[in-house]
This record gives sequence, C-alpha cells and structure tokens, in this order.
Amino acid sequence: MRSLSWQEFDRAVEQLAAQARQLPDPCGIHGIPRGGLVLAVALSHRLELPLLEQPGPGCLVVDDVYETGQTLAPYRQLPGCHVLVWVSKVPPQWWHAAEVTNSDDWLLFPWEHAEAAQRDEARYRQSRP
Repeated sequence: MRSLSWQEFDRAVEQLAAQARQLPDPCGIHGIPRGGLVLAVALSHRLELPLLEQPGPGCLVVDDVYETGQTLAPYRQLPGCHVLVWVSKVPPQWWHAAEVTNSDDWLLFPWEHAEAAQRDEARYRQSRP
C-alpha cells in the first residue's frame, strides 16, 4: 500500500488547476463520491468555480484515481466535460492526471483511514480474477 501525503495532495491540486486553466471555461466542478470529493472541494476553491452536486455539460469531473475506468466512463460522453484525476494507473487518453504510475499498489489517500483502506483493497482484489 502506498501512502500519499497532504503535501503531495497540494502539489496535485496545483498541477490539476494548471491543467484545468488550459481547458475551455468550465461551469463548475463535480467530485465523484467518495474519493473525488476532497479533490473537488480543493479545486473549486483554487479555480473559484462552484462545486456541483450533479455533473453537467461543460463541467470538470474529478476523482482520486483512474484504475479500470469504470467509474469515469459515463462522463466521457458528457458534452464539454473534462475529467481530472490525481493518480492514473494507465497513461491518460481522454482524461487528465497529476500523476501517472504503472504500479498496482493500493493507494492510501491522506483523508482515508488505513484500516478501512485495507478492507477496501481486500474487497477489490477479491472481485478481480
């Protein structure tokens, strides 16, 4: 398990904010529950954009990690939507990432509880062949 720090979080927010500033004017930010919520709030403050309860055309959708793509796939077709993630475990194609890694280590984000994350990892690994 790889533990990420608040300092790494701050750097990721800065990197993603810089990437977002290069995109057409987004109308707001939607965070994918659960992991994307903290990142969405931080980016909302940094970019001075509203935090959206529901994603809509022209918004930024943010999540903590892109691993299989299942969570973020529905947003790919949303008109004018751009997806941002802190860590991508595959090279970004239609989304943006602050960090890209080829490691399959489970990530412990700074806002997570280590024991709960270990249980999440065990359930995830059991669900995969």
